[in-house]
Amino acid sequence: LALSTMSFAQQYDLEDQENSIIITENNKSILKIDVKEPMQVAVKNCSGFKAGNGEGGVSAYTETLRRYMFNYLNSEFYVLNGDFTFTLILNEAGKISKIEGFPKVEHSEVFFDDMKYILRRIKNTWTPASCNGKPMTSEVKIKMKLNSIATDI
Repeated sequence: LALSTMSFAQQYDLEDQENSIIITENNKSILKIDVKEPMQVAVKNCSGFKAGNGEGGVSAYTETLRRYMFNYLNSEFYVLNGDFTFTLILNEAGKISKIEGFPKVEHSEVFFDDMKYILRRIKNTWTPASCNGKPMTSEVKIKMKLNSIATDI
């Protein structure tokens, strides 16, 4: 009876979650993540700036990111709470050339390594940002809020 109740509870959480929230749980921790839509950083002194865009648009990229995070995060290795930002550097060809996570806090490096793996694993073609019609390097920021609870079993 207890096993079936736990199974139903997990299914219920996943089906009723909001679009922006990912809930993963294993036998030691529960991780709730609220992912915000990525935002493009504009360039100064450019009157004709056009933001880079992922294949299918920002919403499609965000949904793919949520799905990958649910499948690939190893949340049993860290307990983190708070707001985190990932900065993706897109080069002139639309490829992710660098990924950085902030703020760096105790035990965040494993989470940042997981997120770098996830962000590089997403097979998404980016249209590079442009200034006056010329492709240019740009930044995309992804903000998220983490709440994790760890238990000893």
